[in-house]
Amino acid sequence: MGVLAPDEVPPTGFEVLPITVMASVVGMMLFITAKGWWRHVPRTRALGLSLPLPGRTTFVSGLCTAGIIATTTMAYTFREVSIVFVMLLMRGGMLLLAPIVDRVAGRHVRWFSWVALGLTLGALLVAFAEGAGWELGVLCGLDIGLYLGCYFVRLNYMSRLAKSEDPDANVRYFVEEQMVASPALLLTLALGALIGSGTILGEVRAGFTTFWSSGLVWHGLLVGLLSQGTGIFGGLILLDRRENSYCVPVNRASSILAGVVATYGLMLLHGLSGPSTHELVGAAMIVGAILFLTIAPMREARRRTGSR
Repeated sequence: MGVLAPDEVPPTGFEVLPITVMASVVGMMLFITAKGWWRHVPRTRALGLSLPLPGRTTFVSGLCTAGIIATTTMAYTFREVSIVFVMLLMRGGMLLLAPIVDRVAGRHVRWFSWVALGLTLGALLVAFAEGAGWELGVLCGLDIGLYLGCYFVRLNYMSRLAKSEDPDANVRYFVEEQMVASPALLLTLALGALIGSGTILGEVRAGFTTFWSSGLVWHGLLVGLLSQGTGIFGGLILLDRRENSYCVPVNRASSILAGVVATYGLMLLHGLSGPSTHELVGAAMIVGAILFLTIAPMREARRRTGSR
């Protein structure tokens, strides 16, 4: 955000987190309410009120989603690596997790999913061949590792409890998970800012206090709303009944393209460096993997249509 207010000291990722999470909470509540999906969640009575109550497993999955929201926001604030490279690591790593989760959950991985995953691995190797990967800071590496760990747990729970042919079951899982994720993260940040000490928690505290007097408030709110939007639609794709090795690449395609476009936008508008050739080749290979995944399902759909 420093390029948007060049006369100010650029905020750190931890300073930006509170306002983006606040916007995410509002966006999530508005979406679920507008869709009328609260009716899918079991309820309990407390203080004379009927309140939605998530299950134990979806509660844990929601906490993992909170971790994903935080680490995703943080990932794009590290100055030592480019947006595209970080996206390749996070999205590519998630793609490589998909068949592992499918094996653990006992789901069959079809041949075209394996080919797409091979292209993804090639994309990561191309990105690392440039040498930028060895310059990752410790905090950036931990952020990416936590991101992938949270997704591993989340995908496992989705595979076992949702990804069903029953749309009501998928919606129920989605709502229970989302009603935990952003509020839990916001509460954690608030408690840390209130009782914690040190550099990082000091930056979080600034996100609740001094950040609001900066010229970046509306930018932070917009980032949070857009982040929640990607979380909503991305989560619904992951809940599709097909195997993770299919759903995860479909989920990740648009974000890779968005990262490339955003990098070029920053280059044209603010004079920042654009993506390197290695990063563009890696992004192209991942997009190629996505396109490959569409071939077999389209042929199957045509074959079913032709047999009627």
